[in-house]
Amino acid sequence: MKKFLCFFLFLKLSVATVMSQVYTPKFDLQGHRGARGLKPENTIPSFIVALEAGVTTIELDVVITKDKQVVVSHEPWMAADICLKPDGTQITESEARSINIYQLTYKEVKQYDCGSKGNVRFPDQEKLKISKPLLKDVIASVEDHIKSYTLYEVDYNIEIKSAKTGDGKYHPLPDEFSDLVYNLLSQYLPMERIIIQSFDFRVLQYWHNKYPSVRLAALVENTKSIDENLKELGFMPSVYSPYYKLLTEEKIKELKALKLRVIPWTVNEPEDMKRLRAWGVDGLITDYPNRAAELGLGLKGKNGNGKKNGLR
Repeated sequence: MKKFLCFFLFLKLSVATVMSQVYTPKFDLQGHRGARGLKPENTIPSFIVALEAGVTTIELDVVITKDKQVVVSHEPWMAADICLKPDGTQITESEARSINIYQLTYKEVKQYDCGSKGNVRFPDQEKLKISKPLLKDVIASVEDHIKSYTLYEVDYNIEIKSAKTGDGKYHPLPDEFSDLVYNLLSQYLPMERIIIQSFDFRVLQYWHNKYPSVRLAALVENTKSIDENLKELGFMPSVYSPYYKLLTEEKIKELKALKLRVIPWTVNEPEDMKRLRAWGVDGLITDYPNRAAELGLGLKGKNGNGKKNGLR
């Protein structure tokens, strides 16, 4: 019995040692809204599939409810293309924005099914009856899966869905929105595992000033120059994250010269993944992390990002 207890203690300490190490991936494979190509977006099953595909970061979006809960959702409303009403009927495009999550309690949000309908853009996506989760429940499920199965820590790249036109209508002002997210995250995770991203540079500026230790990613979908975007932002972020079709090999070299990590979105085709990798991007965001793994990217890739394959 004594030998068994000693072995159990040794095993427990060994796992704890592994879990306490923070790994910096050579290539940051991020699962977009989990693994949107395979499971309903921004749901716990989608994040678990992404983990099992070997992502180094899970990417997700957050919105705020009427009762100030942080919910994982791309839109601050019930999108007609993926959600159904509580009675199972369709949501029309004309009424979607009126089903405003910022005007609903989370109890009301949970009544909507955002998985059974599927997504016509992703024919391989499994249909599941499922509601939009709370961020704290996503974190709990991901961390439990890590400790029980995958045994490697991942980062969380969290997009704050904010825009001037939505202030006070679809979401709080950037300072309140950001504080709600920070206060929740600080209860569950070390902040070194967090990246905050946004197209709304007001959000990034707020985090840069109030929470300067948190890594920030500037999302870009405009055709302005790199210098123009950085001037508008007002500081150097940790990551420059543009729509992948905006990138050229020359732009990547320019960003590298500025000591910025370059992680484009949303890269789904293997040929695009290979080209961008050859050009020198530091990672990519994809709906299909399984496709990236087949190319040798991510923790399960043959090129070796994982703890057993020599992280740096």
